[in-house]
Amino acid sequence: MPDLLLRNVRIVPLSPQADVPAGVVDVLVVDGVVSAVGERLSRPDGVEAYDAGGRWVVPGLWDAHTHLAQWTLRASRLDLHGTRSPAEALARVAAAARALDEQGEPGEAIVGMGHSAGTWDRWGTVSELDSVTGGIPAILVNRDFHHAWLNTAALDAVDLPRREDMVQETEWYQAYPRVAELFETSGSTPAAYRRMLIRTAALGVVGMTDFEVGVRLEDWRWRWAYGCDLLRVRVATYADQLDEAIAEGRRTGDPLIAGEDRLTMGPLKIISDGSLGTRTAWCCDPYADDPDSCGAPNQSPDELHGLLRKARAAGLEVATHAIGDRAVSEALAAYEVTGARGSIEHAQLVRREDLPLMARLGITASVQPAHILDDREMTEDVWPGREDRCFATRWMLDEGVRIALGSDAPVAPLDPWLAIASAVGRSRDGKEPWHPEQALTVQEALAASVDGQPTVAPGSRGDLAVLDIDPLRASVGDLAAIAHGGVVLTTVGGRIVHRSS
Repeated sequence: MPDLLLRNVRIVPLSPQADVPAGVVDVLVVDGVVSAVGERLSRPDGVEAYDAGGRWVVPGLWDAHTHLAQWTLRASRLDLHGTRSPAEALARVAAAARALDEQGEPGEAIVGMGHSAGTWDRWGTVSELDSVTGGIPAILVNRDFHHAWLNTAALDAVDLPRREDMVQETEWYQAYPRVAELFETSGSTPAAYRRMLIRTAALGVVGMTDFEVGVRLEDWRWRWAYGCDLLRVRVATYADQLDEAIAEGRRTGDPLIAGEDRLTMGPLKIISDGSLGTRTAWCCDPYADDPDSCGAPNQSPDELHGLLRKARAAGLEVATHAIGDRAVSEALAAYEVTGARGSIEHAQLVRREDLPLMARLGITASVQPAHILDDREMTEDVWPGREDRCFATRWMLDEGVRIALGSDAPVAPLDPWLAIASAVGRSRDGKEPWHPEQALTVQEALAASVDGQPTVAPGSRGDLAVLDIDPLRASVGDLAAIAHGGVVLTTVGGRIVHRSS
């Protein structure tokens, strides 16, 4: 790792009890670790120096929940955000199909993303999609990635049975790698990934956990060799690849390349229930618009416990997707019985009585606060009377639960400052904050965004972000705006990966 002397910075405390210098100091990073903090540190021979001019430094930020292939591909996909009905989505698809016809590019497909069919008054049909696409394969991925709307040409191409409705949950997850293989190769090259990582470094991000479906460990080794070695990446695995990871002897935290601590084995990812938008999140109470349904689990208790036991025996942590309150309760019970450790991913709807167990077991609540902005109205419609315990981050902290913030990109932008602003403000577009009693302070949200690094001090990682403003004195709007040029320097292990001009 390169060494670096960071001059004239102000260290931002990440807790009220943090003991940080009050004034401007220097920070020396040696062999990837902060070795000294103090005034006017001497510069060792051969060490690069950067004068921050009195700006503020925080530990580098992490996104604890991403789908990096989906995020990398977003620029090449048809944008369906904001469509309020199947008709509006079909109009955009029809325009894209006409454009492909005019360009005369046979073999092209339409892959769209961003719509939220859970907010529509009905779902679209395959026949409707066929009517505007003809023989051009079309795949419209719902914003939450829990279902997709495919036309007949796409269903045939990926060997799915013909039908009129959408492809949901497990059937969709199993089909998606084939979709990517057939239709999205140009947007997933190492060069495309590197461009994405460069943009991400400019946000002050130093690391991410990649929960992409269908990605194998070898895929990231290959990208790393072709220039994607900028940030820290933890690569998750799924149940269908678990035996492969175990056969390699990879435990959570192990390097995937010998001697490379930036690319490591992540957790086993289990999707234990569905989503709010598809009404498949497993809840204790019925959905208001479907009183016969409480959602459903994706595994039986025996299957869930078996996966956790297998992961624990192999030295793997477990990241359990659980959006509904029943799913959260059952996942925590499984962690307790099996002794496995890891996280609850999303923890969107919780019961307060479950949180002391989450704290006692040391299970992390991995929360994506920007979903508050997108799911607010839908939650009020389908989970009425339960809104006060959605994204219950204040309860979590009060009960001693560790929180890690993320984006679930591309469901929300890979932007930690949007996540922090959403956790603090819980609103957008001038609306009143949504259940502000569950809001975090800026200091708490920052502390939940730095992968457990308590501060910038001797012994901490040399993963740093230098900011143009003091985040603890910033408004919610100013916090969100940091993503637009407010990060002047990002380092990973002392290596500069972003420097503003």
